[in-house]
Amino acid sequence: MKIGYEAKRVFHNTTGLGNYSRDLIRIMRTFYPDNTYYLYNPKPGKVNRLQPDNTLVIERRPRTAFWRFFSSLWRQKAIVNDLEQDNIQLFHGLSGELPLGIEKATIKTVVTIHDLIFMRYPELYSRFDVKMHYKKFKHAAQIADVVVAISEQTKRDIIHYLNIDAIKIQVLYQGCAPIFKEVLAEKYRYEVLKKHQLPNDFILNVGTVEPRKNALNIVKALQDSTENLVVVGKGKDYLKKMKHYITEHHMEQRVFFLEGLQLRELAALYQQAKLFVYPSVFEGFGIPIIEALYSKTPVITSTGSCFAEAGGEASIYVSPDTVPTLKDAIETVLNDTDKQQEMIVKGFEYVQRFNDEVIAENWMNLYQKL
Repeated sequence: MKIGYEAKRVFHNTTGLGNYSRDLIRIMRTFYPDNTYYLYNPKPGKVNRLQPDNTLVIERRPRTAFWRFFSSLWRQKAIVNDLEQDNIQLFHGLSGELPLGIEKATIKTVVTIHDLIFMRYPELYSRFDVKMHYKKFKHAAQIADVVVAISEQTKRDIIHYLNIDAIKIQVLYQGCAPIFKEVLAEKYRYEVLKKHQLPNDFILNVGTVEPRKNALNIVKALQDSTENLVVVGKGKDYLKKMKHYITEHHMEQRVFFLEGLQLRELAALYQQAKLFVYPSVFEGFGIPIIEALYSKTPVITSTGSCFAEAGGEASIYVSPDTVPTLKDAIETVLNDTDKQQEMIVKGFEYVQRFNDEVIAENWMNLYQKL
């Protein structure tokens, strides 16, 4: 089968959407090498975490100088001509979009919708972005042969906000990069700590430093303790707000911010952390949770949304709005070694449902049904 992917994020995004796209293509290439996977990329890539081999995985960019100049328009519509020339049998929009006119071609279509946070929390986005995202997602969901939601929570949102029939939506979970499943040498972990000037013991948080991720509540929960916190992720205004609070409360020696880590370095931090705390208000799925579970690190995350789908029964769930509850949960886990061990063992058992072979089989079953 010739399968095409809308691959902008594969080559231009280092976080959630990019990781999802690269991981899916890597898994399919590994378990189903009889297919050919075409990656349609509008412009030269900036991220080289997945390398095409030009036989099994082939990168495609606009064929003419005109469409290379107008690469955004190519991605939105003209790409359909290239799909037909390449005899693509199935096209998968990996990030909520499908090109205009593809419904008129003899190409089966799948679109993955990760979340509709811009509809739930429009105040976090500009009016233009809300309208643009809604138009693109609604169009893709309407014309796709199958809509894939990455969680049951996202499926409910697609039904509610986009008015798509439930029978058209399938939930397929995602996994994470293989490096988070490797046991890294203690020597390497300490080299990473030394390189980034981090303490040996710390609580970890991973994700974009923005209001929805709610990392400031971790800082507040640790304010009266002696625990260290490492936050990995990029941020702007919310990061400034966090740093101001940290300075005000004399916590500069206990809170560390990092960004731009290699995946192997990030995996080392997960494995070194005493506890992973993820008090996000809302997510489509929550990949950092399963990265932590694979790393055998206890997880505290939020109630509601999709978090229980990612974290299972072994993780602890608290209201993202209540700092005292988060503080109590952190203290409970850190002061009870038996509880920590129970969370590690049961969490690692639970996360096996996100293994590569399970994900690959689910996707291939979906593709073949089309």
